[in-house]
Amino acid sequence: MARARRSRKRDDNPDDGPDDKGEGKAWKAARTWIAGIVSAVLIAAIGVVFTAWYTASGSDTIDRIGGEPPLTVGHVEVKYDERDLALREPVTDPEDRAALLGKAVSDAELAAMLSRHHVATIDDLTATVVLVGNRSSVRVIDIEPRILLRAPRSDAVYLVEETAGETGTVELVADLDRRPLRFAMKKEPDVPYFRKKQIDLQRGERVTLDLSVVGEGAYYEFDLVATVLAGERSEQIVIKGPGSGPFRLTGRASSYRKAYRKASNGGWTPMPPDQACTTADKC
Repeated sequence: MARARRSRKRDDNPDDGPDDKGEGKAWKAARTWIAGIVSAVLIAAIGVVFTAWYTASGSDTIDRIGGEPPLTVGHVEVKYDERDLALREPVTDPEDRAALLGKAVSDAELAAMLSRHHVATIDDLTATVVLVGNRSSVRVIDIEPRILLRAPRSDAVYLVEETAGETGTVELVADLDRRPLRFAMKKEPDVPYFRKKQIDLQRGERVTLDLSVVGEGAYYEFDLVATVLAGERSEQIVIKGPGSGPFRLTGRASSYRKAYRKASNGGWTPMPPDQACTTADKC
């Protein structure tokens, strides 16, 4: 009797069977497959949306958050060749004097020496400035000189370029002796240039400007301030002179303590200051 009861108890247990287990595995595989497709679709959709956003304005937003300016200064050059120059301080250091005389120094060393003595062009300065757009759309709405220092004309050293030719024609001119400070067309000195014409740049696009600045009444150190519009925001970008220093310009002095004429070795040769003024016919 006991053996019979145990046998019936085993017969009453339900049997899961192979069909039920197979159906569970199939449904699990189907869910995994569906989830993979949904994930792929979502990733593709997000990628399309991100690409469209980045192309339209995302790069601008990232640059703005990262502190990148909307406009960069690609190159600045002041034309010193074939120009009379003046130094603000006398050249007394033996090494600097050797550089001035052109004795076995490189162009870079000579330029550094002149910069230490605050070399300035006389009466006018021509600068070449290359601006590069750093947003999808940038508009340069104004460029103005900003005077950093005004002092008496430089009279320490006069460097005569006896073969100096005519200054090239530059349409944009600013006069530091007049107010307000602004660039104007040479033929229309009373009409601000950027009131009539503005410069539009795209990302990576460049514009080269030849700018002339005149000033006969004093010694000037100055930089240039560009006002640019990117999106709905305006910003000011400072354009410094070569070597990240100021631009320098001086009026012609009535007399100079020392004078030198340009030599064939690239340096200068001493000459009497009064003779230099007679030779240049300008002092």
